Amino acid sequence: MDPQDKKGRICFPFETPYINTIPVGDQPPYPGDFKIEQQIRNMIRWNAMAMVVRANTREPGIGGHISTYASSANLLEVAFCHFLKGHDHPEGGDQVFFQGHSSPGIYARAFLEGRVTLQQMENFRRELAEGGGLSSYPHPWLMPDFWEFPTVSMGLSPIQAIYQARFNRYLEDRGIKETSGQRVWAFVGDGEMDEPESMGSITVASREQLDNLIFVVNCNLQRLDGPVRGNGKIIQELESIFRGAGWNVIKVIWGRDWDPLLAADKEGHLVRRMGEAVDGDYQKYVVEPGSYTRQHFFGRDPELLKMVELLTDDQIRRLRRGGHDTFKIYSAYKAAMENKGSPTIILAKTIKGYGLGEGGEGRNITHQQKKLNEAELRQFRDRFKIPISDKHLKEAPFYRPPANSPEIEYLLERRRALGGFVPRRKTAKEKISTVTLSDFREFLVGTQEGREVSTTMAFVSLLSKLLRHPRLGKFIVPILPDEARTFGMEPLFRQVGIYSAMGQLYEPVDAKMILYYREAKEGQLIEEGLTEAGAISSFAAAGSSESSHGVTMIPFYIFYSMFGFQRVGDLIWALQDQRCRGFILGATAGRTTLSGEGLQHQDGHSPLFASAYPRVKSYEPTFAYEILVLIREGIREMYERGRELMYYLTLQNENYPMAPMPDGVEEGILKGMYLFSSGDMGGRAQQAALPRVTLLGSGSIFQEVLKAQKILREKFHIIADVWNVTSYSELRREALEVERWNVLHPSEPQKKPWITERLGKVEGPVISVSDWIRAVPDQIARWVPHFYSLGTDGLGRSASRAELRRFFEVDAESIVVASLSQLARQGKIGHQVVGEAIQGFGVNPAKEDPGL
Repeated sequence: MDPQDKKGRICFPFETPYINTIPVGDQPPYPGDFKIEQQIRNMIRWNAMAMVVRANTREPGIGGHISTYASSANLLEVAFCHFLKGHDHPEGGDQVFFQGHSSPGIYARAFLEGRVTLQQMENFRRELAEGGGLSSYPHPWLMPDFWEFPTVSMGLSPIQAIYQARFNRYLEDRGIKETSGQRVWAFVGDGEMDEPESMGSITVASREQLDNLIFVVNCNLQRLDGPVRGNGKIIQELESIFRGAGWNVIKVIWGRDWDPLLAADKEGHLVRRMGEAVDGDYQKYVVEPGSYTRQHFFGRDPELLKMVELLTDDQIRRLRRGGHDTFKIYSAYKAAMENKGSPTIILAKTIKGYGLGEGGEGRNITHQQKKLNEAELRQFRDRFKIPISDKHLKEAPFYRPPANSPEIEYLLERRRALGGFVPRRKTAKEKISTVTLSDFREFLVGTQEGREVSTTMAFVSLLSKLLRHPRLGKFIVPILPDEARTFGMEPLFRQVGIYSAMGQLYEPVDAKMILYYREAKEGQLIEEGLTEAGAISSFAAAGSSESSHGVTMIPFYIFYSMFGFQRVGDLIWALQDQRCRGFILGATAGRTTLSGEGLQHQDGHSPLFASAYPRVKSYEPTFAYEILVLIREGIREMYERGRELMYYLTLQNENYPMAPMPDGVEEGILKGMYLFSSGDMGGRAQQAALPRVTLLGSGSIFQEVLKAQKILREKFHIIADVWNVTSYSELRREALEVERWNVLHPSEPQKKPWITERLGKVEGPVISVSDWIRAVPDQIARWVPHFYSLGTDGLGRSASRAELRRFFEVDAESIVVASLSQLARQGKIGHQVVGEAIQGFGVNPAKEDPGL
């Protein structure tokens, strides 16, 4: 096929003619009661519209979307009546990712089902109103019994659906749960397919032969501001992309009204004209009278004009698109369900704002339509035959027939037959007994003299042992984006195997080595390749498996720290909404620990990003025992107590001795800080005469803090107490909680934050040193007197660790200089001491600020 036709329009290499994929003769009979289903659909259309109109009449600007559901009502209702399985189905429930902007229609259906109250409908987008309301979009965090997947951040549904379908196979192949009868559905918009996440992983679905996955793309040809492809055809473009990627593509373009015309098109004039017109044309035909379409579309060819000469202009205008034809949609869904060996995408052509008439049907402003005037409401009512009187029409009242009406009985019977209501989220949690510290004693005693390990190595060792745990091991899901060898995790290849639906069809090049690359159908390790977005989507599926499948899984997602929150923060934010649980491990963390790699790999800010996520508890462990305590507590908190959290731990690749666990520090590790090393020396009288500083450190930089403590003591006779800070963000959260309690309980004895109890009375300066930008430790500054922070603000460099730490001024000597400077400001030592130290340590005062 030529890349362009004679008029310069783009032709895609794998596209088929612009007609329905399923011929009329292959359409199966429709199994439902079409008339009743149409009445139900019309009621839902009305209530969805009324919900948005009433909300914006009561609270102007509250928002909401009429047009998206108006275009997708048929697509959704055919699925609800005949395909979408609920949790109580013998084969298990489907996972359904609903198009976020269509939420009014989902609520309107639930209203007819009796699951959403009239008061909730009245309070759409007013969740804080008396009696409660309904969230704007699918938000499981806000409606935990209803929504399952947060889907309104554009593009996230497709990629999450792909990895959800693959995770379903993972559960089955590992013998954990039978999932062969379940399907994953993603209802998305055609404009949404422009997001990179929408199509970035589609070959995963075809490569893994995920015939349990169905995309339904609502091709209403319009995004927020205008046409999706005004000068082309989005359906043809998507067909070519997905067909080329190995998907089963089903196009639902034309409704039944077109069947006689296509049957009469013996020489292909109509099909050719259908292919010539661009989406901008088709959008125009919606808003113009039938006479315009007769002239502009059919009038290009005398044969086409002759074909429609017996049709009135009104009949031409009402020629339906396939996405509004129940029979065509059913045929497509049934074919998708029967397809084997590949995923399916259904491209259904619709009209945005279908049914809104001049109030917004097919117009560029349709997406922002929030209100209808009385004439537009009357037109809507009459078109869909809603029994609302003229007297009450202006109020746009909700309509629900009696519980014993044929429509309600039919609607409920169909859901009973398919296993219950959809969407509905399971909330019951299976409690898992946690591990004890004594089970992992080797992580408490520290390394033997002369042996150095990194926190990454310590974690890998702990994970390896957890995978062998008799109770928990089977349910742990290690997830990696092609960094196993970087993190020293290749022993897991042999221990648990890399999951592959096909097993291993080849002999790996390292087959003779002990740690060879071993793929297996029952493999436990998910090795995604270079896709952080794909890996975190697997985490989403594993972290929510209890609500999706009734099976508790414990995901451990390990990634290159720089490419976590910075790269896939939107997905991690959605995981909070989805109520996911699990562990996120940022390996090779810190700006100076990753020597040589340079600017784009050195992470100096991920804990700051993580601090903005309410359901993420962020920690930076320094020693192996801290990792053990944190993971044990995470398992206890998330899987024994049932809290819907995620734990984020940063891990470094720098080797140093692992200290034994001091007595009584467990609470401090979890709270965020504990005293690691007191600087006391000599008798009380001698100590009282000596200047004193408090040093805070964490991670690999903690070794520099310990060196600074020694220099201060031996060279300057200054006492330095060293505190290990495991989490600045947790210290801040606890302090804010205490402050709020104190404000709201003025007559009660006032509480003190953990940080204030530990450091509130120190007299000397408090120097916080971090491998992160200063904003990370500065989170606690308001609660700590005489606070001064050192950090790695600025952009990274390729250099050795020692050079980087001197450059960013966080090495031991720089810590000493900062400590002396703050002591001098307090008048406890002379300023000349600071100058001598600067000169003696070779610090360059004229060096440009590394943070600039």
